Amino acid sequence: MRTEYSGEFDESTLADNWLDQFATWFGDAMDAGLPEPNAMLLATASADGRPSARTVLLKGYDQRGFTFFTNYESRKGGDLAGNPRATLVFPWYHLKRQVIASGSVTKVSREETAEYFAVRPRGAQLGAWASPQSSVIGSRADLEQRLAEAERRFGDGAIEPPPHWGGFRVEPDEVEFWQGRQNRLHDRLRYTADGKIERLAP
Repeated sequence: MRTEYSGEFDESTLADNWLDQFATWFGDAMDAGLPEPNAMLLATASADGRPSARTVLLKGYDQRGFTFFTNYESRKGGDLAGNPRATLVFPWYHLKRQVIASGSVTKVSREETAEYFAVRPRGAQLGAWASPQSSVIGSRADLEQRLAEAERRFGDGAIEPPPHWGGFRVEPDEVEFWQGRQNRLHDRLRYTADGKIERLAP
């Protein structure tokens, strides 16, 4: 299967920094009505170098980096505990674009985690308590039982984030913006940690 790309992206339209450029492209993705434009591939590796990848949702971005939330005891949490670096890919296929950000990863503060957790749907809050993410479980019934236990535990009261659940921030040292073009001669422009903007061969 092959698709011919069309588009244009050059230095004359590039923002001075990766944050402003990302905001522009993220806005384009939302305006285009793409499904879940904040969906991003998160690639990690364990301390011994075994890679893994999955899709997570971007929940915030600013000059510090890109933020997502998860169970710290999940596979991704274990990877980041032993090897706190990651790569993110935003695959905006409909626009023939992708953004690739790589850098170090740190946990966000508990205050920031609590602030986000408070606006999650109640079912998602309960699910964070119910699911031992990435662990082997016996059946779907086991998971439903854990959810029922969480519902009984909290009743109609407020639900705080579990101690093993919270945010990570990917602090990029490079962010690449990729625009598909004809003849596979794509535009690739990369911001580096030292403030440079580089064009990469496609």
